[in-house]
Amino acid sequence: MTKSIGVAVIGAGMAGKSHAAAYRSASAVYDSTLPEIRLVSIADVNAQLAEATAKRFGYERFDTSWQAIVEADDIDVVSVVVANFLHREIVEALLAAGKHVLCEKPLSDSIDDARAMIAAADNAKTIARIGFTNHRSPGFAFLNKLVADGTLGNVLNVSGYYWTDYACDPKAPMSWRYKGPAGSGALADVGSHLAYLAEFAANSEFVDVRGGILSTTIAERPLPLGAVVGHEHVEVSDEYEPVENDDVAAFSGTFANGATATLQVSRVAAGHPNTLVVEVFGDKGAATFDFRRTGEVQVYLHGDDPATAGYRTVFIGPEHPYYRGGVAMDAPGNGIGHNESFVFQARAFLEEVAGIPESESLPRNADFHDALHNMLLLDAAARSAKAGGATVEIGE
Repeated sequence: MTKSIGVAVIGAGMAGKSHAAAYRSASAVYDSTLPEIRLVSIADVNAQLAEATAKRFGYERFDTSWQAIVEADDIDVVSVVVANFLHREIVEALLAAGKHVLCEKPLSDSIDDARAMIAAADNAKTIARIGFTNHRSPGFAFLNKLVADGTLGNVLNVSGYYWTDYACDPKAPMSWRYKGPAGSGALADVGSHLAYLAEFAANSEFVDVRGGILSTTIAERPLPLGAVVGHEHVEVSDEYEPVENDDVAAFSGTFANGATATLQVSRVAAGHPNTLVVEVFGDKGAATFDFRRTGEVQVYLHGDDPATAGYRTVFIGPEHPYYRGGVAMDAPGNGIGHNESFVFQARAFLEEVAGIPESESLPRNADFHDALHNMLLLDAAARSAKAGGATVEIGE
Protein backbone atom coordinates (compact mmCIF):
# COMPACT_ATOMS: atom_id res chain seq x y z
CA MET A 1 0.00 0.00 0.00
CA THR A 2 1.23 3.47 -0.87
CA LYS A 3 2.32 5.62 2.09
CA SER A 4 0.27 8.70 1.18
CA ILE A 5 -2.03 9.98 -1.54
CA GLY A 6 -1.96 13.59 -2.71
CA VAL A 7 -5.34 14.86 -3.91
CA ALA A 8 -6.39 17.75 -6.15
CA VAL A 9 -9.67 18.93 -7.64
CA ILE A 10 -9.84 20.77 -10.96
CA GLY A 11 -12.92 22.97 -10.84
CA ALA A 12 -14.08 24.91 -7.79
CA GLY A 13 -17.75 25.30 -8.68
CA MET A 14 -20.77 23.61 -7.15
CA ALA A 15 -19.79 19.99 -7.89
CA GLY A 16 -16.09 20.75 -7.41
CA LYS A 17 -16.76 21.77 -3.82
CA SER A 18 -18.60 18.47 -3.30
CA HIS A 19 -15.55 16.52 -4.48
CA ALA A 20 -13.24 18.66 -2.35
CA ALA A 21 -15.30 18.09 0.78
CA ALA A 22 -15.65 14.37 0.04
CA TYR A 23 -11.90 13.76 -0.05
CA ARG A 24 -11.60 15.54 3.27
CA SER A 25 -14.17 13.21 4.86
CA ALA A 26 -13.22 9.96 3.10
CA SER A 27 -10.74 8.82 5.76
CA ALA A 28 -13.40 9.06 8.47
CA VAL A 29 -15.78 6.42 7.08
CA TYR A 30 -15.66 2.60 7.20
CA ASP A 31 -13.22 0.36 9.02
CA SER A 32 -10.38 -0.24 6.59
CA THR A 33 -7.51 2.21 6.97
CA LEU A 34 -6.53 4.48 4.10
CA PRO A 35 -3.01 5.83 3.73
CA GLU A 36 -2.49 9.45 4.68
CA ILE A 37 -4.66 11.61 2.41
CA ARG A 38 -2.92 14.89 1.60
CA LEU A 39 -5.32 17.61 0.42
CA VAL A 40 -2.97 19.41 -1.94
CA SER A 41 -4.67 21.78 -4.39
CA ILE A 42 -7.89 23.22 -5.79
CA ALA A 43 -7.49 24.52 -9.35
CA ASP A 44 -9.78 26.95 -11.16
CA VAL A 45 -9.30 29.74 -13.68
CA ASN A 46 -11.18 31.94 -11.22
CA ALA A 47 -8.35 32.58 -8.77
CA GLN A 48 -10.58 34.06 -6.07
CA LEU A 49 -12.90 31.05 -6.17
CA ALA A 50 -9.99 28.59 -6.18
CA GLU A 51 -8.37 30.27 -3.20
CA ALA A 52 -11.60 30.44 -1.20
CA THR A 53 -12.44 26.79 -1.89
CA ALA A 54 -8.94 25.60 -0.98
CA LYS A 55 -9.08 27.54 2.28
CA ARG A 56 -12.59 26.37 3.13
CA PHE A 57 -11.82 22.66 2.75
CA GLY A 58 -8.27 22.66 4.08
CA TYR A 59 -6.22 22.20 0.91
CA GLU A 60 -2.59 23.25 1.02
CA ARG A 61 -2.75 25.61 -1.95
CA PHE A 62 -4.70 26.72 -4.99
CA ASP A 63 -3.75 26.84 -8.66
CA THR A 64 -5.21 28.77 -11.58
CA SER A 65 -4.59 26.25 -14.34
CA TRP A 66 -5.15 22.53 -14.81
CA GLN A 67 -1.66 22.33 -16.31
CA ALA A 68 -0.22 23.10 -12.88
CA ILE A 69 -1.97 20.01 -11.49
CA VAL A 70 -0.62 17.86 -14.33
CA GLU A 71 2.93 19.02 -13.63
CA ALA A 72 2.78 18.76 -9.82
CA ASP A 73 4.89 15.93 -8.35
CA ASP A 74 2.99 15.91 -5.04
CA ILE A 75 -0.41 15.05 -6.57
CA ASP A 76 -1.55 11.47 -7.24
CA VAL A 77 -5.35 11.64 -7.50
CA VAL A 78 -7.38 14.26 -9.38
CA SER A 79 -11.09 14.92 -9.73
CA VAL A 80 -12.00 16.67 -12.99
CA VAL A 81 -15.08 18.80 -12.42
CA VAL A 82 -15.24 21.37 -15.23
CA ALA A 83 -17.27 21.99 -18.38
CA ASN A 84 -17.84 18.80 -20.38
CA PHE A 85 -16.03 20.00 -23.51
CA LEU A 86 -12.84 20.46 -21.48
CA HIS A 87 -12.69 16.91 -20.13
CA ARG A 88 -10.74 15.18 -22.89
CA GLU A 89 -7.68 17.40 -22.97
CA ILE A 90 -7.40 17.51 -19.19
CA VAL A 91 -8.02 13.80 -18.58
CA GLU A 92 -5.59 12.69 -21.29
CA ALA A 93 -2.87 14.95 -19.89
CA LEU A 94 -3.43 13.74 -16.33
CA LEU A 95 -3.29 10.07 -17.33
CA ALA A 96 -0.14 10.66 -19.39
CA ALA A 97 1.41 12.26 -16.31
CA GLY A 98 0.63 9.19 -14.20
CA LYS A 99 -2.29 10.62 -12.20
CA HIS A 100 -5.38 8.67 -11.14
CA VAL A 101 -8.51 10.39 -12.46
CA LEU A 102 -12.11 10.62 -11.27
CA CYS A 103 -14.07 12.47 -13.98
CA GLU A 104 -17.52 13.97 -13.51
CA LYS A 105 -20.30 12.83 -15.81
CA PRO A 106 -20.92 13.00 -18.69
CA LEU A 107 -17.53 11.81 -19.87
CA SER A 108 -17.48 14.39 -22.69
CA ASP A 109 -19.76 16.31 -25.02
CA SER A 110 -18.56 14.24 -27.99
CA ILE A 111 -18.71 10.48 -28.65
CA ASP A 112 -15.39 10.67 -30.53
CA ASP A 113 -13.73 12.44 -27.60
CA ALA A 114 -15.17 9.87 -25.18
CA ARG A 115 -13.70 7.02 -27.26
CA ALA A 116 -10.32 8.76 -27.24
CA MET A 117 -10.52 9.13 -23.45
CA ILE A 118 -11.28 5.41 -23.13
CA ALA A 119 -8.22 4.59 -25.23
CA ALA A 120 -6.11 6.81 -22.99
CA ALA A 121 -7.54 5.15 -19.87
CA ASP A 122 -7.08 1.63 -21.20
CA ASN A 123 -3.43 2.37 -22.02
CA ALA A 124 -2.69 4.12 -18.74
CA LYS A 125 -1.00 2.50 -15.75
CA THR A 126 -3.24 4.48 -13.43
CA ILE A 127 -6.98 4.28 -12.67
CA ALA A 128 -9.69 6.25 -14.47
CA ARG A 129 -13.26 6.30 -13.17
CA ILE A 130 -16.50 8.21 -13.81
CA GLY A 131 -18.61 9.95 -11.16
CA PHE A 132 -22.02 8.24 -11.21
CA THR A 133 -22.54 9.68 -7.74
CA ASN A 134 -26.22 8.90 -7.29
CA HIS A 135 -25.47 5.16 -7.39
CA ARG A 136 -24.11 5.76 -3.90
CA SER A 137 -27.36 6.90 -2.31
CA PRO A 138 -28.17 4.22 0.30
CA GLY A 139 -31.89 4.42 -0.48
CA PHE A 140 -31.43 3.98 -4.19
CA ALA A 141 -28.88 1.20 -3.71
CA PHE A 142 -31.51 -0.53 -1.55
CA LEU A 143 -34.05 -0.16 -4.36
CA ASN A 144 -31.56 -1.85 -6.69
CA LYS A 145 -31.11 -4.65 -4.15
CA LEU A 146 -34.88 -5.28 -4.08
CA VAL A 147 -34.71 -5.92 -7.82
CA ALA A 148 -31.44 -7.87 -7.82
CA ASP A 149 -32.52 -10.30 -5.07
CA GLY A 150 -35.94 -10.89 -6.63
CA THR A 151 -38.05 -9.22 -3.94
CA LEU A 152 -39.92 -7.21 -6.58
CA GLY A 153 -39.94 -10.09 -9.05
CA ASN A 154 -39.44 -9.57 -12.76
CA VAL A 155 -39.17 -5.90 -13.66
CA LEU A 156 -42.02 -4.73 -15.89
CA ASN A 157 -41.51 -0.97 -16.13
CA VAL A 158 -39.45 1.92 -14.77
CA SER A 159 -40.74 5.47 -14.56
CA GLY A 160 -38.53 8.43 -13.77
CA TYR A 161 -38.27 12.19 -13.95
CA TYR A 162 -35.62 14.73 -13.08
CA TRP A 163 -37.04 18.24 -12.87
CA THR A 164 -34.86 21.25 -12.09
CA ASP A 165 -35.57 24.97 -12.27
CA TYR A 166 -32.12 26.52 -12.60
CA ALA A 167 -32.93 27.73 -16.13
CA CYS A 168 -36.60 28.66 -15.75
CA ASP A 169 -35.77 32.39 -15.43
CA PRO A 170 -35.32 33.89 -18.93
CA LYS A 171 -32.81 36.29 -17.36
CA ALA A 172 -30.54 33.46 -16.19
CA PRO A 173 -27.13 34.28 -17.69
CA MET A 174 -25.69 32.55 -20.73
CA SER A 175 -23.06 29.90 -19.86
CA TRP A 176 -21.47 26.81 -21.38
CA ARG A 177 -24.53 24.80 -20.29
CA TYR A 178 -26.62 26.44 -23.04
CA LYS A 179 -24.17 25.77 -25.85
CA GLY A 180 -23.67 22.60 -27.87
CA PRO A 181 -25.59 20.22 -30.13
CA ALA A 182 -29.08 18.80 -29.59
CA GLY A 183 -29.08 16.58 -26.51
CA SER A 184 -26.23 18.42 -24.77
CA GLY A 185 -28.61 20.51 -22.64
CA ALA A 186 -30.98 19.13 -20.03
CA LEU A 187 -30.66 15.64 -21.51
CA ALA A 188 -26.90 15.51 -20.88
CA ASP A 189 -26.87 17.60 -17.71
CA VAL A 190 -29.56 15.92 -15.61
CA GLY A 191 -30.72 13.22 -18.04
CA SER A 192 -27.37 11.48 -17.74
CA HIS A 193 -28.09 10.95 -14.02
CA LEU A 194 -31.62 9.74 -14.65
CA ALA A 195 -30.53 7.36 -17.43
CA TYR A 196 -27.93 5.49 -15.36
CA LEU A 197 -30.30 5.38 -12.39
CA ALA A 198 -33.08 3.90 -14.54
CA GLU A 199 -30.70 1.12 -15.58
CA PHE A 200 -29.65 0.65 -11.94
CA ALA A 201 -33.33 0.40 -10.95
CA ALA A 202 -34.07 -2.17 -13.65
CA ASN A 203 -30.79 -4.03 -13.01
CA SER A 204 -30.45 -4.07 -16.79
CA GLU A 205 -29.18 -1.87 -19.63
CA PHE A 206 -31.22 -0.13 -22.32
CA VAL A 207 -31.04 -1.76 -25.75
CA ASP A 208 -33.12 0.84 -27.62
CA VAL A 209 -35.01 4.09 -27.17
CA ARG A 210 -38.02 5.65 -28.90
CA GLY A 211 -40.32 8.63 -28.62
CA GLY A 212 -37.43 11.04 -28.17
CA ILE A 213 -38.41 14.67 -27.57
CA LEU A 214 -36.10 17.69 -27.28
CA SER A 215 -37.46 21.18 -26.73
CA THR A 216 -35.85 24.58 -26.26
CA THR A 217 -38.37 26.73 -24.42
CA ILE A 218 -36.22 29.84 -23.85
CA ALA A 219 -34.59 30.72 -27.15
CA GLU A 220 -31.98 33.24 -26.00
CA ARG A 221 -30.23 34.36 -22.84
CA PRO A 222 -28.37 37.51 -21.75
CA LEU A 223 -24.59 37.55 -21.56
CA PRO A 224 -23.20 37.73 -18.01
CA LEU A 225 -21.16 40.68 -16.77
CA GLY A 226 -19.22 38.48 -14.36
CA ALA A 227 -18.14 34.89 -13.81
CA VAL A 228 -20.96 32.32 -13.68
CA VAL A 229 -20.41 29.63 -11.02
CA GLY A 230 -22.64 26.59 -11.17
CA HIS A 231 -26.28 27.62 -11.54
CA GLU A 232 -25.84 30.98 -9.85
CA HIS A 233 -27.25 34.17 -11.35
CA VAL A 234 -25.06 37.20 -11.91
CA GLU A 235 -25.67 40.67 -13.32
CA VAL A 236 -26.31 40.49 -17.06
CA SER A 237 -25.93 42.80 -20.05
CA ASP A 238 -28.46 43.85 -22.68
CA GLU A 239 -26.75 41.60 -25.23
CA TYR A 240 -28.30 38.19 -25.90
CA GLU A 241 -27.09 34.98 -27.53
CA PRO A 242 -29.18 32.05 -28.78
CA VAL A 243 -29.61 28.91 -26.67
CA GLU A 244 -28.31 26.01 -28.75
CA ASN A 245 -29.54 22.97 -26.85
CA ASP A 246 -32.54 21.50 -25.03
CA ASP A 247 -34.40 22.77 -21.96
CA VAL A 248 -36.74 19.76 -21.84
CA ALA A 249 -36.25 16.16 -22.98
CA ALA A 250 -38.06 12.84 -22.78
CA PHE A 251 -37.81 9.33 -24.17
CA SER A 252 -39.01 5.78 -23.66
CA GLY A 253 -37.01 2.62 -24.13
CA THR A 254 -36.56 -1.12 -23.67
CA PHE A 255 -34.12 -2.89 -21.36
CA ALA A 256 -32.23 -6.09 -22.16
CA ASN A 257 -34.44 -7.92 -19.65
CA GLY A 258 -37.57 -6.95 -21.60
CA ALA A 259 -38.79 -4.24 -19.23
CA THR A 260 -39.63 -0.76 -20.50
CA ALA A 261 -39.06 2.76 -19.19
CA THR A 262 -40.31 6.30 -19.69
CA LEU A 263 -38.06 9.16 -18.58
CA GLN A 264 -38.49 12.96 -18.51
CA VAL A 265 -36.03 15.73 -17.67
CA SER A 266 -36.25 19.50 -17.48
CA ARG A 267 -34.14 22.47 -16.45
CA VAL A 268 -37.12 24.87 -16.65
CA ALA A 269 -39.49 23.17 -14.17
CA ALA A 270 -40.50 26.09 -11.96
CA GLY A 271 -40.76 25.19 -8.30
CA HIS A 272 -38.53 22.11 -8.60
CA PRO A 273 -34.97 23.04 -7.61
CA ASN A 274 -33.85 19.39 -7.69
CA THR A 275 -36.60 16.78 -8.01
CA LEU A 276 -35.34 13.33 -8.99
CA VAL A 277 -37.80 10.43 -8.66
CA VAL A 278 -37.50 6.84 -9.91
CA GLU A 279 -40.17 4.14 -9.54
CA VAL A 280 -39.72 0.49 -10.51
CA PHE A 281 -42.65 -1.88 -11.00
CA GLY A 282 -42.20 -5.66 -10.81
CA ASP A 283 -44.61 -8.58 -10.91
CA LYS A 284 -44.23 -9.02 -7.13
CA GLY A 285 -44.37 -5.37 -6.09
CA ALA A 286 -42.94 -1.90 -6.61
CA ALA A 287 -40.60 0.63 -5.02
CA THR A 288 -40.12 4.39 -5.31
CA PHE A 289 -37.17 6.59 -4.39
CA ASP A 290 -37.37 10.37 -4.23
CA PHE A 291 -34.05 12.18 -3.81
CA ARG A 292 -35.79 14.95 -1.90
CA ARG A 293 -36.35 12.40 0.87
CA THR A 294 -33.10 10.46 0.82
CA GLY A 295 -33.71 8.85 4.21
CA GLU A 296 -36.62 6.70 3.05
CA VAL A 297 -37.85 4.35 0.31
CA GLN A 298 -41.48 3.58 -0.53
CA VAL A 299 -42.10 -0.16 -1.00
CA TYR A 300 -45.21 -2.11 -1.98
CA LEU A 301 -45.37 -5.91 -2.11
CA HIS A 302 -48.21 -8.10 -3.38
CA GLY A 303 -49.93 -10.40 -0.91
CA ASP A 304 -50.92 -7.89 1.74
CA ASP A 305 -54.48 -7.73 3.03
CA PRO A 306 -56.41 -5.77 0.35
CA ALA A 307 -58.00 -3.69 3.07
CA THR A 308 -54.61 -2.35 4.22
CA ALA A 309 -52.47 -2.87 1.13
CA GLY A 310 -50.40 0.05 -0.15
CA TYR A 311 -46.95 1.57 -0.11
CA ARG A 312 -45.09 1.46 3.18
CA THR A 313 -42.26 3.80 4.17
CA VAL A 314 -38.94 2.09 4.85
CA PHE A 315 -36.56 4.34 6.79
CA ILE A 316 -32.90 4.01 5.82
CA GLY A 317 -30.63 2.67 8.54
CA PRO A 318 -27.71 0.32 9.26
CA GLU A 319 -29.38 -2.64 7.50
CA HIS A 320 -29.22 -0.79 4.17
CA PRO A 321 -26.28 -0.24 1.76
CA TYR A 322 -23.47 2.19 2.70
CA TYR A 323 -25.09 3.29 5.97
CA ARG A 324 -23.37 1.17 8.65
CA GLY A 325 -19.98 2.77 9.21
CA GLY A 326 -20.59 5.20 6.38
CA VAL A 327 -21.96 7.90 8.65
CA ALA A 328 -20.78 8.86 12.11
CA MET A 329 -24.12 8.30 13.85
CA ASP A 330 -25.27 5.22 11.96
CA ALA A 331 -28.25 4.40 14.16
CA PRO A 332 -31.62 3.77 12.48
CA GLY A 333 -33.70 6.75 11.41
CA ASN A 334 -31.02 9.44 11.66
CA GLY A 335 -31.29 10.31 7.99
CA ILE A 336 -28.75 10.79 5.24
CA GLY A 337 -28.22 13.30 2.45
CA HIS A 338 -26.78 13.69 -1.03
CA ASN A 339 -23.40 14.95 0.19
CA GLU A 340 -22.63 11.58 1.77
CA SER A 341 -22.85 9.98 -1.68
CA PHE A 342 -19.83 12.03 -2.75
CA VAL A 343 -17.95 10.79 0.33
CA PHE A 344 -18.75 7.13 -0.49
CA GLN A 345 -17.65 7.75 -4.08
CA ALA A 346 -14.36 9.34 -3.01
CA ARG A 347 -13.74 6.60 -0.45
CA ALA A 348 -14.27 3.85 -3.06
CA PHE A 349 -11.88 5.61 -5.45
CA LEU A 350 -9.17 6.13 -2.84
CA GLU A 351 -9.42 2.51 -1.70
CA GLU A 352 -8.94 1.33 -5.27
CA VAL A 353 -5.93 3.63 -5.72
CA ALA A 354 -4.48 2.41 -2.42
CA GLY A 355 -4.88 -1.24 -3.39
CA ILE A 356 -7.43 -2.06 -0.67
CA PRO A 357 -9.54 -5.08 -1.73
CA GLU A 358 -13.04 -4.29 -2.93
CA SER A 359 -15.76 -5.05 -0.37
CA GLU A 360 -19.40 -5.92 -0.92
CA SER A 361 -20.40 -2.88 1.13
CA LEU A 362 -18.32 -0.46 -0.97
CA PRO A 363 -18.26 -1.44 -4.67
CA ARG A 364 -15.88 0.27 -7.10
CA ASN A 365 -16.86 3.26 -9.20
CA ALA A 366 -17.98 2.90 -12.81
CA ASP A 367 -15.31 3.05 -15.51
CA PHE A 368 -15.05 5.01 -18.76
CA HIS A 369 -16.69 2.21 -20.74
CA ASP A 370 -19.78 2.58 -18.54
CA ALA A 371 -19.61 6.32 -19.15
CA LEU A 372 -19.55 5.78 -22.92
CA HIS A 373 -22.64 3.56 -22.71
CA ASN A 374 -24.43 6.37 -20.88
CA MET A 375 -23.45 8.81 -23.62
CA LEU A 376 -24.54 6.42 -26.38
CA LEU A 377 -27.90 6.03 -24.66
CA LEU A 378 -28.41 9.80 -24.57
CA ASP A 379 -27.18 10.08 -28.15
CA ALA A 380 -29.80 7.52 -29.19
CA ALA A 381 -32.49 9.58 -27.45
CA ALA A 382 -31.34 12.71 -29.32
CA ARG A 383 -31.32 10.83 -32.62
CA SER A 384 -34.81 9.50 -31.89
CA ALA A 385 -36.01 13.07 -31.37
CA LYS A 386 -34.39 14.16 -34.64
CA ALA A 387 -36.13 11.26 -36.42
CA GLY A 388 -39.56 12.21 -35.11
CA GLY A 389 -39.57 9.72 -32.24
CA ALA A 390 -38.39 6.68 -34.20
CA THR A 391 -36.89 3.67 -32.42
CA VAL A 392 -33.09 3.85 -32.25
CA GLU A 393 -30.86 1.05 -31.04
CA ILE A 394 -28.09 1.88 -28.56
CA GLY A 395 -24.78 2.07 -30.45
CA GLU A 396 -21.66 0.15 -29.65
